[in-house]
Amino acid sequence: MPNLKHPAYPAAQLLQLESLVPCRESQVSMLLSIFGERQQFSFPSIFIYGHTSCGKTYVMQTLLNTLQLPHVFVNCVEYFTSRLLLEEILIQLQSCSSETEQASHVSCDTFNDFVRLFKQAVESRGLQDQTLYIVLDRAEQLREMEANILPAFLRLQELTDRNVTVILLSEIVWELFRPNIGCFEPFTLYFPDYSIGHLQKILSQNHPPEYSADFYAAYINILLGVFYMVCRDLKELQHLAALNFSKYCEPVVRGEANERDTRKLWKNIEPHLKKAMQTVYLREISSSQWERLQRDDGEPGQLKGLSAHTHVELPYYSKFLLIAAYLASYNPVRTDKRFFLKHHGKIRKTNFMKKHEKTSNHLLGPKPFPLDRLLAILYSIVDNRVAPTANIFSQITSLVTLQLLSMVGHNDQLDGPRYKCTVSLDFIRAIAR
Repeated sequence: MPNLKHPAYPAAQLLQLESLVPCRESQVSMLLSIFGERQQFSFPSIFIYGHTSCGKTYVMQTLLNTLQLPHVFVNCVEYFTSRLLLEEILIQLQSCSSETEQASHVSCDTFNDFVRLFKQAVESRGLQDQTLYIVLDRAEQLREMEANILPAFLRLQELTDRNVTVILLSEIVWELFRPNIGCFEPFTLYFPDYSIGHLQKILSQNHPPEYSADFYAAYINILLGVFYMVCRDLKELQHLAALNFSKYCEPVVRGEANERDTRKLWKNIEPHLKKAMQTVYLREISSSQWERLQRDDGEPGQLKGLSAHTHVELPYYSKFLLIAAYLASYNPVRTDKRFFLKHHGKIRKTNFMKKHEKTSNHLLGPKPFPLDRLLAILYSIVDNRVAPTANIFSQITSLVTLQLLSMVGHNDQLDGPRYKCTVSLDFIRAIAR
C-alpha cells in the first residue's frame, strides 16, 4: 500500500518517488500537500532545516525531478554574492523549459533588475500557468549578503506577482535567520536525524548483487553497532560501509566461513573497524590508502601524512601558542610561578594543595583562562623575545577558527576574552616534538 497519495500526480510517479526517498515519506507528503496542484499558488516561501546528511537536498531534488516540476536549484556556497546568485537563477530559468537552447549570460546588478528580468523570463518560457520553485541550498550564506536579499526572496511571489515559491535549505534554525527589521515568515519544516532503524534500512539497499540481502544487512548491523554512537552522518556511514565490506567478506571468499557464521565474520572485521574509528569524519586517507593499510595489517600512523592530528602544520608561533594554551588549561593558576619563573622563591606545599593534586587535571577537563595569562606563559616558554604584535593575536583567532581553541563566554565581557584548549595530550606532544 503506497504511503504517498495526491490527486494531482500519477500513482506511478508517486510510487517511484516513495521508493527513492526511504524513511522520508512523512516529509514528502507534507511538501506535496503544501505544493498543491501545478497551477495552484503555493506558499510564498518554505524554510527546511535539519542537521547535515538528513536528506534535505536529496529529497528536494528527487521530488522536483521525479514529478517534473519546473524549478531552479542553486547552491549559495558556489554563488556567494548577490549578483552571482541572481544571475544564476535567471540563467537556469532561461533553460528551464528548453533543454536544447543554450542559456545566454544575463547581467543583473540589483534586485529590482532581477524582478523585471524574472517576469520576462517566466512569460517567455510559458511558466505562468504553473508553480515555479526556486530552491536555495545552504541558505545560511544569504545572511552574508546585502540586508535586502533575504526579505526580498521571502516576498518574491508578492514582488513579481507570479506563481513562484522560494525554498530555503539550511542546517540552522529560522531564529538565526530572522532579520532585525522584520520580514515575511516562511513555512518551516524540520527534517529530523535518521534513527538507527532508518540508517539500517537505507544502507542495506546498497548491497552488492553477488551477496544476499540478509548477509549485507547483517554487515550493516555490525557497522552501526560500532559507529552509531559516534557518527550519525549518512554519507560518512556509506563511505565506511563501502570501504570495509571487502574485509568482512574475506572469510567467505577464502572458504573459512559461510554467510551465516556471524561469529567468525565479526572476529575478522572487529580490529579493522577499530582502526577505522580513528579516521571517522576526518577523511585523513583515501580509499586506496586504506585498502593498502588493511592488506599490510599496519597501524594508521604508519602511512606518511595520514593523521591530521599528528602531522598538523601550523605556523611557528601558533605551535607555541597552542602549547601555552594547553598548559594554561590544565595547570592551576597558583603553579604558574613555580613552573614559569626562574627565581620564584620558596613554595610552601600546604594541605590544601596536596588534597587537590591527588585528582588528575586531565580527568577534570580543560579550564578557561584569560588572554593575558596565555601571553605570559607564551613569553616564558619561547626562547627569544616575542613582541605582542597583531600577528600573534591573528594566530590566536586562527586557532579558534580551526577549533583547536574555543572562546568561552561572550565577546562583550569587561575582563577580556577567555579561552579553553580543546586538543589532547597526544596532540600537544606531537606539536612539542
